[in-house]
This record gives sequence, structure tokens and C-alpha cells, in this order.
Amino acid sequence: QVQLVESGGGLVQPGGSLRLSCAASGFAFSSYAMSWYRQAPGKERELVATITSAHGVTNYADSVKGRFTISRDNRKNMVYLQMNSLKPEDTAVYYCNAPYYDAPPFGSWGQGTQVTVSS
Repeated sequence: QVQLVESGGGLVQPGGSLRLSCAASGFAFSSYAMSWYRQAPGKERELVATITSAHGVTNYADSVKGRFTISRDNRKNMVYLQMNSLKPEDTAVYYCNAPYYDAPPFGSWGQGTQVTVSS
């Protein structure tokens, strides 16, 4: 039932910018906090950023603070991740999901979108 479709990834040079989008459906989107995760080759998924539904409070991993901004549009059921000052270590597949992703109605992941930062 829950569907999460990520888009906007691509190849970018160090110091460049990219904006990722996540289209959500199949649940009461505006009632849930949403997060962005990423997974690099050979590594486990890590939490990048979270935005709450109640007050729009945001939280970021230390590695992306000051460079990334998470936002949402409840009218469109969309979550965004604006990424600035990109570094090679940001290279990964990026996914959107709920912070409590292992609890119903969640429990699965979308295809993600590839971000490659290289000169």
C-alpha cells in the first residue's frame, strides 16, 4: 500500500548542488514525520535527515549539517532534500522513508536514487 518514489539523483562535481524529491502515497502523509537515508556500496543504510509532521522540526546527521536541507509539501505529498556543497563521501543511493520505517504501515523501501559526487 505504501509507495515511496525517489528521484533527482545524478552525477555532480564536488561543491555542486542537487535536489532530491520523494513522492509518497498510500498513507496519511501529513500525519507522519519523514526522513532521508543513504547507503553507500558495502555499507549499511544511514539516517541523513528528518522532518516532523507536527511542528516541522528538522534534524540532521553531523556529516551533512549546514549543507543539506530537508523540506516537505503536504499538499503534494512530497519530501525534498536540497544538497549543497556536495562532497565525494556523499556518494550513495538515497532513500526516503518514515523514521519508524520498520513499523506498520511501513516496512519496505523504494528503489532510491543514485547520487554520485566526482570530478
